[in-house]
Amino acid sequence: MGFKTAEMPPVDPAEFGSMPFMARMKLLAVHWGEYGFGGPKQLNMLYVYKLLFYAGVGVLLVGLTTPGLGGFAEFTSWWTEPIVYIKLMAWTVLFEVLGLASSSGPLAFKFSPFIGGCLYWLKPGTLRVPPWPGKVPLTRGDTRQYWDVAVYGLILANLVFLIVFPGSETSRVPGSEAGLPPQWAMFSYVALIIAMGLRDKTVFLAARSEQYLAALFVFAAAGSVVDMIVAAKIFMFASWFGAGISKLGRHFSPVVAAMVSNTPWITSTRFKRSLYRDFPRDLRPSHVSGAMAHGLGTIVELALPVILLFSTNKWLTLAALIGMLGFHIFIISTFPLAVPLEWNVFFMFSAWFLFWLHPAGDGYAVTDMSTGWLIFAIVAAATFPILGNLRPDLVSFLPSMRQYAGNWASATWAFRGREAEEKLNTHLIKSNLNQVDQLTAAYGPEVAEIFMQKAVAWRTMHSMGRALISLLMRHTDNLDNYVVREAEFVCTTLIGWQFGDGHLHNENTIAAVQRRCNFAPGELIISWTESQPIHKNYVEYKVIDAAIGVVERGTYVVKDATEELPWLPNGPIKHTITWTRPGYVAPSDGSAYVTAGAAATGDIEIGAEPKVGT
Repeated sequence: MGFKTAEMPPVDPAEFGSMPFMARMKLLAVHWGEYGFGGPKQLNMLYVYKLLFYAGVGVLLVGLTTPGLGGFAEFTSWWTEPIVYIKLMAWTVLFEVLGLASSSGPLAFKFSPFIGGCLYWLKPGTLRVPPWPGKVPLTRGDTRQYWDVAVYGLILANLVFLIVFPGSETSRVPGSEAGLPPQWAMFSYVALIIAMGLRDKTVFLAARSEQYLAALFVFAAAGSVVDMIVAAKIFMFASWFGAGISKLGRHFSPVVAAMVSNTPWITSTRFKRSLYRDFPRDLRPSHVSGAMAHGLGTIVELALPVILLFSTNKWLTLAALIGMLGFHIFIISTFPLAVPLEWNVFFMFSAWFLFWLHPAGDGYAVTDMSTGWLIFAIVAAATFPILGNLRPDLVSFLPSMRQYAGNWASATWAFRGREAEEKLNTHLIKSNLNQVDQLTAAYGPEVAEIFMQKAVAWRTMHSMGRALISLLMRHTDNLDNYVVREAEFVCTTLIGWQFGDGHLHNENTIAAVQRRCNFAPGELIISWTESQPIHKNYVEYKVIDAAIGVVERGTYVVKDATEELPWLPNGPIKHTITWTRPGYVAPSDGSAYVTAGAAATGDIEIGAEPKVGT
């Protein structure tokens, strides 16, 4: 892989499209194993420059707008001040909610322009994704209105105010000349982002509310700095520990293998091949990947946060802190798809600020909290991870704290030809063209198609990808007749942000797309899987025809997916059908249909589908 040149798979681009679909998946999966995405390294440098801008401007803003800190001459004395933590948190949230951080740039398949985010959320008429449109008043519909834009603008203004307000002395932080931002400004942000989330959960998740919202609320409401700091510790512990718990299953080792293969500074193809059982014949993760996943990953995230939260020994705390800093540095260095880099940088700062500068042995232990705030912090930290692991259909994987675990709701879209895919450009108000069109403008259609399908091959290297392709094999007449796309990257051009949460492109979003594009039956088929509940060995799936709605539901056993190869040489993995839409007939010539008496409509309302039978 060169600095300015891509590493292309060993195939003539002009001949690639004539290869059978599964042969293409095998070629691209094997190539990913050695070269990852294969883009030029200058793309990775864009993220390095962005990180430097994020960190440098954040520190400058804090120093220039907070006179109580004493200016840059007193730089070394800033770092125990809560206002520094709050302002850098607000700056991080602003960076995220503008669309400049996670889910930006070419590693999130945004090429021109490099972001979605604010380009969508400041534009009336774009798609809106409400979480409960049939249950929460004033949230029905799927079109962004002017007052949605106004609320989003107020959120941005509120965050800017929190960043630039100089701070005022308060008895809640005794002895601090820098003080805190006004309570009303923190409360108003909490209220605005919740109101926005009820209208469009995309913006709520893009602000990474599961990481920052509860902490900001405590800094606004708590009466003592001890309660503020220790509550923030508990929330951070929950994020680490919850992620560690989520990696105990079969999903995580394939994630590590694919992620490390994409790491630009690891250039040894011999090492990358060792990540797989028998490269290139068997791309299931090897013992090397398993050791990295569960030795350097799971154990670290389970053990070291416990030490940080409860240790009163300075040197033990330091060792755990160094371990967690190394953990986040490694994640940043891999440049994972969806690129949550700024979040990792802020977590590194937070770990140092909370656990080293405010150690448990100096009055910032869990036992030093007031009882009421301790109960609140535990409930706030534990509720969504517990619920999300037991009922993943109810909670996004982000509040469930399943970062990087490989256990996400996911989907694959199959269009009956490029003309069907082009409808997304023709009938939807967007700020980004379909990714294939963005790539075509730069590299031509043949190279563009290779990289688009490489995203699908990347998905097949994960457990759910094999299930998704298996379902499409049953619900299309022939996959060679379809344009198959990774749903995560389709989603980002529909709503401006994705980050791998399949709930953002479930049947409700598909119905919104159908109302605008009017696909014919069989013209757009989507296979969709939920996350695996922590207490079950299977995953629920559904198949959606955009013109008809959900046409099939069922389950598959996770082990059957993880033990198969990405290109499915043995055919579709086993799955159990639990419900089929009455009268539905799968495509045999490209046209699905329903028999008389079965509704054929894309206008799906939450709860309107029949219950799953057994």
